[in-house]
Amino acid sequence: MPISAPRSHDRGRVAIFVDGSNLFYAAMQLGIEIDYTKLLCYLTQDGQLLRAFFYTGIDRVNDKQQGFLLWMRRNGYRVVTKDLVQLPDGSKKANLDVEIAVDMMTLADHYDTAVLVSGDGDLAYAVNAISYRGARIEVVSLRSMTSDSLINVADQYTDVANLKPYIQKVSRTNYTYHPL
Repeated sequence: MPISAPRSHDRGRVAIFVDGSNLFYAAMQLGIEIDYTKLLCYLTQDGQLLRAFFYTGIDRVNDKQQGFLLWMRRNGYRVVTKDLVQLPDGSKKANLDVEIAVDMMTLADHYDTAVLVSGDGDLAYAVNAISYRGARIEVVSLRSMTSDSLINVADQYTDVANLKPYIQKVSRTNYTYHPL
């Protein structure tokens, strides 16, 4: 059941786990840039933020990425990084599924609601185990990039496409100057 408006129930203590790569590719498919302050505000509605984690592969020589991650740390996110590994085909990847699962499990006794911003089916087993411990699980991701197994173990699934108006950066090009 997609969320398209503010929630109406108390979600208690909320922990947010953002798979940075998954969200980045979802935003690319939607043709938007994410406003991470708006995202954090939206995901914590009707609850109290316990922690917000942002997981991403890191390229240590990319100054723009370093600046972005510093901004994230200073604006409410705990940033968890792993060095990118170059694959034989030339692409780069950093798999952070284990880090996400371990953090979700470690904090499970301290939050009432876990928001997982990822569609990665590899996380379904951990998400299911956490739900048995009594936490509410909300999954937010682009439907075309989301495993059915993850949706099936979540208490609530939200297609990030439905959140566009709430989480996208406002383009400065929308403002035009009209001289008098």
